[in-house]
Amino acid sequence: MFLAKFKIFSRVFFSLALLFGIVLVGSLGFMYIEGWDFLSSFYMTIITISTVGFNEVNELSDGGRVFTSILILTSIGTFTYTISAITTYFVAGEYKDKFKAAKLEKEINGMSGHVIVCGFGRVGDMAVKELIDHNIKVVIVEASEDKIDLLNETPSLIYIKGNATIDDNLIKAGIHRASSIITTLPDDADNLYVVLTARELNPDLTIISRASKTPSVKKLRIAGANNVIMPDKVGGAHMASLVTTPDVMDFLDHIRIQGGTDINLEEVTFADLPGDFQYQTLGDLDVRNRIGVNIIGFKVSNGEYVINPGPETRIVPNSKLFVLGNQDQIKLLNRIFGL
Repeated sequence: MFLAKFKIFSRVFFSLALLFGIVLVGSLGFMYIEGWDFLSSFYMTIITISTVGFNEVNELSDGGRVFTSILILTSIGTFTYTISAITTYFVAGEYKDKFKAAKLEKEINGMSGHVIVCGFGRVGDMAVKELIDHNIKVVIVEASEDKIDLLNETPSLIYIKGNATIDDNLIKAGIHRASSIITTLPDDADNLYVVLTARELNPDLTIISRASKTPSVKKLRIAGANNVIMPDKVGGAHMASLVTTPDVMDFLDHIRIQGGTDINLEEVTFADLPGDFQYQTLGDLDVRNRIGVNIIGFKVSNGEYVINPGPETRIVPNSKLFVLGNQDQIKLLNRIFGL
């Protein structure tokens, strides 16, 4: 706690220590050269470094005049610096920024399993909103002053001010304890660098990257990205599908996950299931009759997807179920499986 406060006020402490040193040296100097008592020497030092123009305490010797001249030259900058430091911290409000940064750092240090979002542009903003809707902890890394001002308008958002391509900023964001990272920087080269760094710092991290150009997709995957998204391509394909199969797209949009209270599509991994349900077949689960939900998809342990899997499909390690149902049915599913 003490170290944290010292770090916040380090500039003020340093300037005060420097000023105290000048006062001490000046007082001792007058005591030695002029033979004055401490109080007179201290008073003479104060009126000298503050340049208030009061009369000298006693007549100065030649040595005293030389010492006083040196003291004036060395102390003017120190005195001005000290006043400036204190004014900047307490009048201009810089101490508030320091306290806020320390508070954010403390919050991040206590987080684990969170998601790091690099870049708070249009894509990053949407990603953050979706994650927060699902009660997922998010740490944003953003360098733009304009975007930082937007982040400050929402006190609940936790962020690191800095460039995401710098390793230290990712470390400050808790990358070693994070579960995933989403990089939405506008430059593909920057995203590539973040992916490479993130994969090196945390080999188990799930990495999702934005790409602006098609050739970048392959490079980002080679660098270590689990998924690469091209927003323009996805948006264009979605718009075209609304022309070719409008009802299908409306239905898919309707069932997509929108937030905690509107979830009607759930994914269940092998590890999520209680031991009694593991290694059983979908027919053994009989979730359609017991709960009313439908298993519309199945991800095999080798990564392949099966649409509308049959009842003989067996649930094995590294597999995943995709379950569709209304809100009440999904809540019941979560309660039975302890999700």
